[in-house]
Amino acid sequence: MKQAFTMAEILLSLTIIGVVAAITLPSLTGNINERTWNTQRKALYSRMSQAISLMPAVNGFGIVKEESSSDAGDAVDTATETFITGGLSKVLQINNICDNNHLQDCGIPAQITTVDATKINFPTTMGDLNSKMVGELSTATHSIYITNTKAAAFETKNGESIAAYTNPYCIGSLQDIHWGGSTGTLFQRTVCANFIFDLNGKKGPNTVGKDIGIMTIMYPTDPIIVMPQPTLNIFEAGTYPNAAKLCTNAAPEYRIPNMEETYSMFVNKKLVQPRNFSGSNFWSSTVVKRPVSPFNNVVITANMTTGEIDDWSMGNNFQTWCVKR
Repeated sequence: MKQAFTMAEILLSLTIIGVVAAITLPSLTGNINERTWNTQRKALYSRMSQAISLMPAVNGFGIVKEESSSDAGDAVDTATETFITGGLSKVLQINNICDNNHLQDCGIPAQITTVDATKINFPTTMGDLNSKMVGELSTATHSIYITNTKAAAFETKNGESIAAYTNPYCIGSLQDIHWGGSTGTLFQRTVCANFIFDLNGKKGPNTVGKDIGIMTIMYPTDPIIVMPQPTLNIFEAGTYPNAAKLCTNAAPEYRIPNMEETYSMFVNKKLVQPRNFSGSNFWSSTVVKRPVSPFNNVVITANMTTGEIDDWSMGNNFQTWCVKR
């Protein structure tokens, strides 16, 4: 006589299958999403890099005229919108362009989640990203002024929603690093444009490091564009040779950021810094030969509090903030 499963046995089996599926499916879905986002990020970076390389310059677009008095209401800021309409749209296929008052019409979410799981309103000006990117900025030896420009946005033909922030008066490579001195050089003025991109618009999860990422362009001619993915791990102070080991030992895809990547991390500090962020100087992977005596190799460090870069010998102790490849 053939034996059949009882209803209780069938229900028990289905329950076990349901429990296993509930445990494993979120992980599988997360891994699939992560791979999809990584592929999309790389494709977007390739298209943006090619487009930016075709622009004769990435500064000088639009105008920035501040109020003649505190309550005049006559400020004019077309810098970022004109950068998109008069520059980027000539070299990149764009479906839609939105001014500062209509960012969400280009798929920009009203709120995003930072890497430390904090929900914030979407930044609408350069100063919203980092207050140390705008205004009167000074060191002991020099000072600069950067206007707080408004963001504009656009949608690409591939479906990405991108908010742009510009400095129309950015300059080329810094030549006045105070070699061997105690005061560094402010690198904010080399930042020409910054982007926050959302790979799937308002769809979600609208989280930095997942569907949302950052890109930054430095230098008006021969520009460099970077797309760092900073990690949540900030390591304690150590020498430069030890810094590289800290990154690779933590995970194979980790490395020390180059100088331009540290700029980008500074610009977008509000979005990418961990909750336990502390300290100021961080190692970059950029090693140069000091042009003044002693003519030795030094490492460029970035001060994530002020925006200064400086040169230091490899035996000094600074913190390490890694990025993903």
